[in-house]
Parts: sequence; structure tokens; C-alpha cells
Amino acid sequence: MAHSLNRKNNVVIDEKTPLLILAGPMFLELFLNTMVNNVDTMMLSHYDEYAVGAVGNANTIMFMMNIFFNVIATATSVVVAQYLGAKRYDRMNTIYTLAVVVNLVAGVVLSGTFCAANPLIMDFLQVSPEMRPFSMIYIYIVGGGGFFLAVYNVMLQILRCNGYPKIGMYITFAINIINIGGNYLFLYGPLAHLNMGVAGVAISTVMSRVIAVTAVFIFFFARKIGKISIRYLKPFPGKLLMKMVKIGLPTAGENLTYNLYQTTLLSFVNGMGNDAVNARAYCNTLISFAMIFSNACAMSTQIITGHLVGAGKHEEAYKRVFKTLRTSLPITIALASVNALLCRYTLQFFTQNPNIIALGQMIMIADIFVETGRCLNMTFVNSLKAAGAYIFPLIMGILCNWGLGLTTGYVLGVALGLGVAAIYLGTATDECIRGLIVMLYWYKKKWVGKSVVDKNDPVELE
Repeated sequence: MAHSLNRKNNVVIDEKTPLLILAGPMFLELFLNTMVNNVDTMMLSHYDEYAVGAVGNANTIMFMMNIFFNVIATATSVVVAQYLGAKRYDRMNTIYTLAVVVNLVAGVVLSGTFCAANPLIMDFLQVSPEMRPFSMIYIYIVGGGGFFLAVYNVMLQILRCNGYPKIGMYITFAINIINIGGNYLFLYGPLAHLNMGVAGVAISTVMSRVIAVTAVFIFFFARKIGKISIRYLKPFPGKLLMKMVKIGLPTAGENLTYNLYQTTLLSFVNGMGNDAVNARAYCNTLISFAMIFSNACAMSTQIITGHLVGAGKHEEAYKRVFKTLRTSLPITIALASVNALLCRYTLQFFTQNPNIIALGQMIMIADIFVETGRCLNMTFVNSLKAAGAYIFPLIMGILCNWGLGLTTGYVLGVALGLGVAAIYLGTATDECIRGLIVMLYWYKKKWVGKSVVDKNDPVELE
């Protein structure tokens, strides 16, 4: 009950909550988080160009690991938001403890598995001999410490759903500074003589995550949001775990199929030469900045939707999602367009290779259409998950990723030889059509009645 008694300085989440109260801190957090990821790319680009593509390949695998970590983290967000909306405070400590323990165990197992499978992963991605050693050492170090990220993801969702969106922003700012400092030490500073390069960057990344995990736990207990103790798992809440897995697995399945599809597209790009690989890595750095506003809006709306659905306010939830879209879509399109206009200059921060810059310009034009569809998808898919409708996004993801995105990308990029930009056009086809389909599903209110909590059932999870 501790978290229900101490609500100091947090955001009250209901239908009147202004979007930017949640989305503003999340936008800054995502922006800073993007900086953490992309500072590695920028600093490495001046160290060794092969290292850039290598870390780009490795981060594709790291993202796949993160998808598995998000099985429980995503379910935690949905369950916590709905139970708080329903004012079922009696179950919160059990939910918090279960989420942290399960993700810690899963994180340790997955970290070990990805490290063991490292050589096979390199073969599957067709990583070039020049890039392979860099990619492998990065996965061994960052992947080996992946379980820190697993626990951090869960704790961050708990804090956000309790109305503390700013904590992630502050922590991300701090680890950004730590990461940059660590990179400098290993690449150009006092530790440069060790010649650790990519390994040093990886160590810096892991250390920043250790500090982040420590910080979220300190905040959680200091604010008395709740308690985390093994005693809340006696007797073991098997039904609650199954409920969270039922939410998390389809969500993870949707993300996993998307990442496998992107990994397959990457293998196509790897076959186009190192310039294409580096153009993709640099452009993804720029693209990540264009998509964070719509992502922040979608994440904020997911939390608000979860609270509203938990409270039985379906009409308010329905209207709130469309209101978000009216804000996020025009701004996302504008950001992607500015990105495309400026990329001939911004790409020069990373490389002076004219071929890479030319490829990058074509990619960024195609990305305008990718971001338009991605904004639709993130907004409606996140809200469907928050409402408990998590199966439909999985089905659409599988059908559209492989049936539209991969097929179009292969035909245009590989079969017709149009190159790396055509791969992005395939992704745009997938995102736009899938986005319209999930919007129609929300519009028809097919999600009503799929809530994971029943306020009238006092022993629902017992």
C-alpha cells in the first residue's frame, strides 16, 4: 500500500492529463537515449569506419535481445496502468516484485544465450571479415551485461505508470554524460594506449546501464512507490504471471517478427557492400531523431489509455488516441522532411565518402514515407496493447512485415538492383498499410471488453 499513500510530485493520470506532461519528459528521455546510442556511432566513425558498420550490425542483435526483455516490461506497463486506473492497490507490490524477478532471471539466461550464439549470428548476418571481430566483441560485452537493461526496462515502466515520467529523463541525461566520458577515455583519452576501441565503447555502455539500474531502485524506494520483496511471491502468483506472459508474448512476438524482418533486410544490405552498410548505419542514426516525438506521444498515450480502460472509461480512451494522432502525425512528417532536406550536410558529421552520402540522401527521402506509417502504427498499436487487445497487432505485424515489407524490399532492392534506398521503400509499404489497418481496428472499437482487470472481481488474480 506504500505507493498509494505517497503521491508527492507525481503526475495524476486520467482523461484530463495533458499529453505533453507525459510526452515531454519521455521525448527528452528518448532524445537523450538516442544520443547515448548514436554517440558511439559518431565517436567510432572518427576512430575506425569499419567499427561503425560493425556496431550497427551488433546493435541490430542487441535490439532483438531487448525485445525479449520487453516481454514482461510491456506486460508490466499494461497491468500496472490498468490496476492503478481501477484503484486495485492491493496487488501492486506483487506485480512489481514478479516483474523484476522474472525479467532478471530471463535477462541472465538470454545474455548467456546470445553470447554463446555469437559466431552463428555473425554467419547469419553475413558480416564482412573486416567488421566481424568488432561486432563479436561488442556483443560479448554489451550482450553479456544485457540483464541490467532487462531490469531497468521493467523499473522504468513501473515509475512511468505511477506518474513519474521525468525520472527516466534525468537518468538518461546522467548516463549520456557517463557514456561520452567513457568513450573518450577509451578512444582518445588516457586509456587510448590500451587500444581497446570497440571493446572500450562497449564497457562504457555497460557501466552506464549499471548506474541507471541503481538509480531507478533508489528512486523507487525513496519515494515509497511500493515494495519489492520475495515474500510477495509466496504463494507464487502463477495466474498473475500467466496473465503477464499472455500480454507480453504477443507483444514481443510482434516486435520480434519486425526485428527478424529488419535483420533479413540487413543481410540484403550487407550483400550490397560496405558503403551500403555504413550508409544504413549513418541514416538510422539520423532517422532515430525523427521518430522519437511520435514514439514519446505513443508511449504516453499507452499509459493514459491503460489508466482509462482500467477505470472503465472507454469513450474517453477512444477519443484520446485520435487526439494524440492529430498532434504527432504532422510533426513527425515535418521532422522526417527536414531530415531529408538537411541530410547531405548532417551525413558529413559521420563521413566524407561521396558514395555513402549519395546513398544516404535517397534513403532519407524514402524514410519520409516510413515515418508516416510508423507514426500510425506506434500510436494505435500501443493503445491497443494498453486496452488489452494484443493479438491483432501481432497478426498484422507478421502478415505485413513479411508479406509486404520483405517482398517489396527484395524485389526493388535486390531483384531489380535499385539498392539500399529501395529496401526502405519496402519498409514504407509495410508501415503505411499496416498503420491504416490498425487505425481501422481502433476506429471500430474492436478492443472494447479486452481489459485485463475486472474491478468487480476482488479475487481475480488470487
